[in-house]
Amino acid sequence: MPMEVLSLGMGRTGTATMKAALMRLGYNTSHGFDVHANKRDCLMWNEAFDAKYHEDTSIDLNQPDFWDQLLGHVSAVTDWPHNSFGPELINAYPNAKVILVEREIEAWYKSFERAVIRGADYPRVIAAVAFLDPWGMGFFKDIQRKGFITGQFRAKDAAGWRANARPVYRAHYAEIRETLKSQPDRLLEYQLGSGWEPLCKFLGKAVPDEPFPRVNESASHDEMQVIAAMIGLRNCLRNIAICTAPFMLAIVVWRYLGA
Repeated sequence: MPMEVLSLGMGRTGTATMKAALMRLGYNTSHGFDVHANKRDCLMWNEAFDAKYHEDTSIDLNQPDFWDQLLGHVSAVTDWPHNSFGPELINAYPNAKVILVEREIEAWYKSFERAVIRGADYPRVIAAVAFLDPWGMGFFKDIQRKGFITGQFRAKDAAGWRANARPVYRAHYAEIRETLKSQPDRLLEYQLGSGWEPLCKFLGKAVPDEPFPRVNESASHDEMQVIAAMIGLRNCLRNIAICTAPFMLAIVVWRYLGA
């Protein structure tokens, strides 16, 4: 389906609320949480990160061909990893309207650091889980490193991520505004709390007869993290059992035959 809306605010700026609002207005919307639902998407996002941040020239991210394979089933996007490719998506979909939601930077950093960066403080744990669950958490480890840490935030570890967070945040919003400088009619700088009217006017939609949605993003993110962790733990235990079962069987047979 045609891409109609690019909500390119950084994560932890109300992206879950924006997804709920866009879905209510009839847009099938992709959000960062959705990456966990399809492992193959992780592979394609990694290709995109390689093309933008890691010198892979085999993909032209300014053309819709690649993006249609990844996002052709939705008409709107919000949150990360989509916001890592703001100028590219703007160029690839010249008819899409762009929404920016921005928070005061210190409030954003506090939320982002707690919810996202702290997970990188335990690289050995992450590496161990990824090793034991290569077809699950292994995908997400790769996309976190290529996309977040060494990609969008140009860091090597959690300490560098923290140091670069605020400058990257500022640069992101400046880049989107500069990209659309000659097309101001494509951009809406939306303030959460301003209701349906400015959003619906910008998108040409009727105002719904219901309150504007308000999603507790911290609670939603924490719930998603718990679900992902439980699935990862289940997969780890299953894989350990599969790998150790032949040895346990051999021991049982040896002891039985030895007796």
